Amino acid sequence: MKGNLKKLSFLLFGLVLILAACGSGGSSSSDSKGDKKNNASESSKEAEKTYKIGITQIVEHPSLNAATDGFKKAIDDAGLKVEYDSQIAQGDNSLNTTIANNLVSANVDLIFANSTPSAQAAATATRDIPIIFTSVTDAIGAQLIESMEKPGKNITGTIDLHPETISKTVAFLKELGAKNVGMVYNAGEQNSVAQVKEVKKVMGEQGLKVVEASAATSAEVKQATESLIGKADAFYIITDNTVVSALESVIDVANANKLPLVVGELDSVARGGLAAYGFEYFDIGYEAGQMAVKILKGEATPADTPAQYPQNLKLLINKKVADDLGIDIKDSWGAELLDK
Repeated sequence: MKGNLKKLSFLLFGLVLILAACGSGGSSSSDSKGDKKNNASESSKEAEKTYKIGITQIVEHPSLNAATDGFKKAIDDAGLKVEYDSQIAQGDNSLNTTIANNLVSANVDLIFANSTPSAQAAATATRDIPIIFTSVTDAIGAQLIESMEKPGKNITGTIDLHPETISKTVAFLKELGAKNVGMVYNAGEQNSVAQVKEVKKVMGEQGLKVVEASAATSAEVKQATESLIGKADAFYIITDNTVVSALESVIDVANANKLPLVVGELDSVARGGLAAYGFEYFDIGYEAGQMAVKILKGEATPADTPAQYPQNLKLLINKKVADDLGIDIKDSWGAELLDK
């Protein structure tokens, strides 16, 4: 009898152990399912997230506007949900600073800074929020990044000056027979100062001379241009935001005096400039948008995202303007023609 009781006790003990093990296994399965549900929930939240992007732009003109359009298109193509807070300083540096500070106070997820002044103001306003710039000519000289390869801070983006733009433009001006080239720019824009310095260097090597006039506001552009009449036999307008925003004033003066006007961007050729070595601003905006997507998704940081030069440099000539000036377009220039 005692032997039977012992056997029964062992059987009951074994059954308890088996049940306990089953219970434990059931709990693990439940936890696993719970983890999967949590992960799925997190992924769903990420897919549904709406990002806040602040856009700061120093002034409105076709090139900067095209860059902003390109940036938004890249974001849209990536399928991100975004709310934009877009603000334009209308050339006012004080307002430019206020806009940057307001975007930081709004705690946006990322700032898109379109122009050198906009990028400088944003970089001063925050070291924490990621900043992507475009339409910046000399990001190192503007103290925005440490190097093109390793920006090193919370900011990176796309440059609006191809390394060969100035040398090719000066060579083109020389072929046109220019000797004294008029340049109107805002001496308060760092990107413009850097370009003019390089233009003077290259022109000096090619035997050409720069005659210059400064315009601090768009309202001063026409008078500054007129001050160069009699001193210049051609004009070269670089990617200066102040002057480009009032380009029609320069065009009027150049046309009235039958002087060739070479510009720094393709959009300005469509507006009435003779020619430009350039690229599409929409493209550099789009490339900046692609950078922003990776940063917002946590796949990269501005510090280790190389800044980029524009691609696909080309010469565009306004055929109507060339005809009006009596300029024969040479096949050797390899130019694309704009007939308007």
